[in-house]
Amino acid sequence: PKVSDTVVEPYNATLSIHQLVENSDETFCIDNEALYDICMRTLKLNNPSYGDLNHLVSAVMSGVTTCLRFPGQLNSDLRKLAVNMVPFPRLHFFMVGFAPLTSRGANSFRAVSVPELTQ
Repeated sequence: PKVSDTVVEPYNATLSIHQLVENSDETFCIDNEALYDICMRTLKLNNPSYGDLNHLVSAVMSGVTTCLRFPGQLNSDLRKLAVNMVPFPRLHFFMVGFAPLTSRGANSFRAVSVPELTQ
């Protein structure tokens, strides 16, 4: 493992699923190992820290909650997002995606073309 060396981590994830199904309305699944690979392969960071991983998570969750900060007709709150995205109440697990990926030290804004986004 590159991120965590906790032996019981898979057990914790498995045993928490029942509580997430029963007691949450929306669950956004993010894998630490996948974040680490994104930092290594895409962002070309030699030794990603938890700060780098948290930067990616904060960018993704900022995109998810944009509907709460800016007015719009579709998905104007998280409840409407769940109504539009969840076909059955117990299937409320979301896999998030985000583009373009930038590291913490990169420029905040950059012109990006459609082919670059769809690579």
